[in-house]
Amino acid sequence: MRSIRLYLHYVSINIRCVMQYKTSFFLTAAGQFLVSFTAFLGVFFMFQRFSKVEGFTYSEVLLCFSVMLMEFSLAEMFARGFDQFSGMVRSGEFDRVLVRPQNEIIQVLGSKFELTRFGRMLQAVVMFIYGIIQSDIAWSFSKVLTVIFMLIGGTAVFTALFLIYAAFCFFTLESLEFMNIFTDGAREFGKYPVGVYGEKMLLFATFFVPYALIQYYPLLYILGRRKELIFMFLPLLACWFLIPAILFWKFGVRHYKSSGS
Repeated sequence: MRSIRLYLHYVSINIRCVMQYKTSFFLTAAGQFLVSFTAFLGVFFMFQRFSKVEGFTYSEVLLCFSVMLMEFSLAEMFARGFDQFSGMVRSGEFDRVLVRPQNEIIQVLGSKFELTRFGRMLQAVVMFIYGIIQSDIAWSFSKVLTVIFMLIGGTAVFTALFLIYAAFCFFTLESLEFMNIFTDGAREFGKYPVGVYGEKMLLFATFFVPYALIQYYPLLYILGRRKELIFMFLPLLACWFLIPAILFWKFGVRHYKSSGS
């Protein structure tokens, strides 16, 4: 509870700082909305030529894309500190983090709260609402819970990826750009259900980096293509991905040597 209170205190500080420049905040949030809107246009124009993609209609793809975008935006909003961690290592700021009597993950997590990602989140919500209106889904309490579980599990998976991304900085001092394949790349490829990319990709996204657990399988349950209740809880199972991410972070902390800055 103490760590949660500390993190919320960090968040409140970040929000107060951002809102000191309200015009800048709203312009940046609007920019986030418009930039990610181009990805939506790509989906829109493709469905002007094709009615379905591997059996998925336009409204179903929008549901898939919007949920994935919400998951990524939430993770980027709350875990932005990990994305900018290389700067803390190079400047020696992480040395001060280690001597404070608080968990270093909470301190890094709270060092940056990206409220401007609200613009991207808003676009995802608009797409999700439109997808619901246009689809023929028979909504039930279990399906609403599935969406909530997808957001929880997806936020956990992307946060874990940001944590791994940051942990590499203990050994390289610089962030490794190839990790963007798993974060920004997943957001882009997540526009469509993972199953459309083939069996090998589906296996990778199920057992290695669990994108399919937070996107493809629960989507099948929401669309009524699978009836098993296990598909409803698979997004929560994806939270296991935080465990190896935290272990890798702890390994990096144990082997960390000051940058000397």
